[in-house]
Amino acid sequence: MILNILFIIIGLVILVIGAEGLVRGASSIAAKFNISPLVIGLTVVSFGTSAPELTVNLLAAADGSPDLAVGNIVGSNIGNILLILGICAIIVPLKVKSSTVWKEIPLALLGVVLLLIMGNDMFFDGVGFNSITRTDGITLLALMVIFMYYVFGLAKGDRAKADKNSDVAEKGEEIKSYSTPVSFLLTLAGLVALVLGGRLLVSGATDIAKAAGLSEALIGLTIVAIGTSLPELATSVVAALKKQADIAIGNIVGSNIFNVFFVIGTTSSILALPITSALTIDIFVAIGATLLLLLFMFIGGRHKLVRWQGVVFLVLYAVYLVYLIARG
Repeated sequence: MILNILFIIIGLVILVIGAEGLVRGASSIAAKFNISPLVIGLTVVSFGTSAPELTVNLLAAADGSPDLAVGNIVGSNIGNILLILGICAIIVPLKVKSSTVWKEIPLALLGVVLLLIMGNDMFFDGVGFNSITRTDGITLLALMVIFMYYVFGLAKGDRAKADKNSDVAEKGEEIKSYSTPVSFLLTLAGLVALVLGGRLLVSGATDIAKAAGLSEALIGLTIVAIGTSLPELATSVVAALKKQADIAIGNIVGSNIFNVFFVIGTTSSILALPITSALTIDIFVAIGATLLLLLFMFIGGRHKLVRWQGVVFLVLYAVYLVYLIARG
């Protein structure tokens, strides 16, 4: 028990250090190569902070624990919006780019809607099971390729606008520039630290939860999901404090897209993932959270996530956790 608690503490420290390095390195890369922080957030940062989810899911697939694998992703996507964006919006209101509102958030919504459809074969196909199959996984990976093509198009557009003083750095943002090798080293070291810190924390928390007799699905939706979302939390909070709103938002939205298209796509290509009725309810919660994020973009400050909306997110997340604990 003492060792597990030590793992949790060390993991948290490593996460904070890793997030700081990642944000500094990624911001510097964005400034040096005339790429918007949003594109960096949607690619390097979101992929890196999704690495713990991928690691946990591959291990869960290898161990034959599909409930943990799906619960981890669904719970992580819910936590990314309700918990992490809630905390970030309370710290500082987040201005959201138009492309994120009209393209990236709807794409994240499409991902969880597809998860609902693919995971409910009994309803849609009239068969005797609900499962995300290997063909579903390949389809999700194909959509991931399309998303990456779109993001690289954004990056190309940013470079084309560089000479016209594009919005690589928004007013009020101070991006400290490092040499190219140092920028990449900071980014890589930050990613490694996030994966290592998340792994230590999840390992310690999961062992404690199992000793307390919690179910695999509950562990996946709560402790593992929150634990693997800690890199996103650390990175987005640091980005918000540095007024790097594009990295904070791009990290979360990009991570949710990566989680469904890439992580679930990869995992289900290896092992079919059965979907229980309880997990279907959680997928509906993920859809509702994403829809609410989209709705908030047009309520209050247009294309802006403000403090009262962050409070609403946190209250809803607390209600969801109470429901999960009551469900067992």
